[in-house]
Amino acid sequence: MTLRRLAWPVVVLVPVAFLGVFFLWPVANILVRGFTGERLWGLLRDAVFWRVLWFTVWQAAASTVLALVLALPGAHLLARFHFRGRSLLRALATVPFVMPTVVVAGAFTALFEQFGLNDGAFRMRHTVWALLAAHVFFNLAIVLRTVGSYWEGLDGRVEDQARLLGARPGQVFLRVTLPRLAPAVASAASVVFLFCFTSFGVILLLGGPTRATLETEIWRHAVWRGDMASASALAVVQLGAVMSLVLVSNFLQRRRGGREQTRLVSRPVPSRRLLGANLGLLLVALGLPMLVLVERSLATGYGYSLGNYRALTDRVTLLPVSAMTALGNSLLFAVVATALAVVVGGFASLVVVYGRRSLSHFFDFGMMLPLGVSAVTLGFGMLVALDAPPLDFRSWRWLVPVAHALIGIPFVLRTVVPTLRRIDPKVREAARLLGASSFQVGRLVDFPLAGRALAVGAAFAFAVSVGEFGATSFLPRHPDRLTAPLALFRLLGTPGDVLRGQAMALAVVLMVLTGLAVLVIEGRPRGRGVVRGDF
Repeated sequence: MTLRRLAWPVVVLVPVAFLGVFFLWPVANILVRGFTGERLWGLLRDAVFWRVLWFTVWQAAASTVLALVLALPGAHLLARFHFRGRSLLRALATVPFVMPTVVVAGAFTALFEQFGLNDGAFRMRHTVWALLAAHVFFNLAIVLRTVGSYWEGLDGRVEDQARLLGARPGQVFLRVTLPRLAPAVASAASVVFLFCFTSFGVILLLGGPTRATLETEIWRHAVWRGDMASASALAVVQLGAVMSLVLVSNFLQRRRGGREQTRLVSRPVPSRRLLGANLGLLLVALGLPMLVLVERSLATGYGYSLGNYRALTDRVTLLPVSAMTALGNSLLFAVVATALAVVVGGFASLVVVYGRRSLSHFFDFGMMLPLGVSAVTLGFGMLVALDAPPLDFRSWRWLVPVAHALIGIPFVLRTVVPTLRRIDPKVREAARLLGASSFQVGRLVDFPLAGRALAVGAAFAFAVSVGEFGATSFLPRHPDRLTAPLALFRLLGTPGDVLRGQAMALAVVLMVLTGLAVLVIEGRPRGRGVVRGDF
């Protein structure tokens, strides 16, 4: 029996067991609790539920429209023009997307304080405008990358012909360009809407007590009120809605891929006016909150210093451990979660690419399921399902990184699988003709080519874990295992200059960590291109 035959059952069973115990069982438990309880049907007669559902939907729709309108000029610049710093601009624009939601909330809290928007005629604090602004900041990169990459492949001569026939720039965009971009715009809009629909940390911190969505209501019923029946019923509704949105999003993404063109065109240099206007817009929308956050982290009562950063090692009464200890917990959990996501996601990728067709389709669909469930629902499911032998894991130290790994696995899968599929079969055949065994072909051909993709997937998993807040808010049962996002949430929710200064410093540290992950994702090693995931 060859080594491949010995290892293949392990490659198949490890992802199945991991997904079954830590994802399918908790989700099934929620469904059973939700459908067997009476509260689910009572929601249909509850006016508060319909008000919460309506707010969840319309704030997501408004955020999506604003993100599209503000990102399209930047997508046009990146797609149609060549200029120095273009790759850097694309990478910097991606940073907000991977930033922890509590850091985004901290950045806008600092922005409102700095510009006097906490009260008065132009109050932003605890208003829906704060939510919309934060969602635009968070999701602008999705539109820039999705629409920009599609726009880049469209033949620009069609627009040139329209101009030669006398069409004005506005007419060219509305009647020629926009219809051709429709698949990419629809795909990006569906993803942005999904993220805004499941937004949790931003709503909780910036919306205040009067702004509630399905996600925040699940958390409030489960954690504050201990009303598990209502939390389960709301989680069932949320699960159905998110699954439907994921199906729509996947359909639109496949539709975008089917119509995408790959024609390469030469890009002119943009005019200074066009470049300046776009950079100014992106600086205000993306750069200003981050700059103010850094400035506030350095501000003390007597000017500027590193005092807030040094204070991270001090334990304040509000927290069971110091912010630095919480940061250490987050880094430890992120390392473990990344290792789990790489192993499980890597094994699943091998099955998807090299497994039999039915098994490949099963893994391709099954390992993406965690993306179809919100982090809040996942954390709540673990809380209620993994509480009895033989699956009593609620006090297990590593349950938090397991939850983070479940969210990171789809990113590893969608990065590694396309790379493995792009490897020319002739390369493997040539290696076999030269006498290499199947194991040697995998070690010497597949792994070196897929290694870069695996590193990018690991960077995504690390960034997700470091900033994860939704699932984590349900799970830690021991105070000394507090993570940095939870510590930041408590610091931001408590008044006081000292606590606010520590919150700003901790937010900047988390922002830098996720920014480093973006450098790995967007990096271009010598002689290699940028790895593009299929998500």
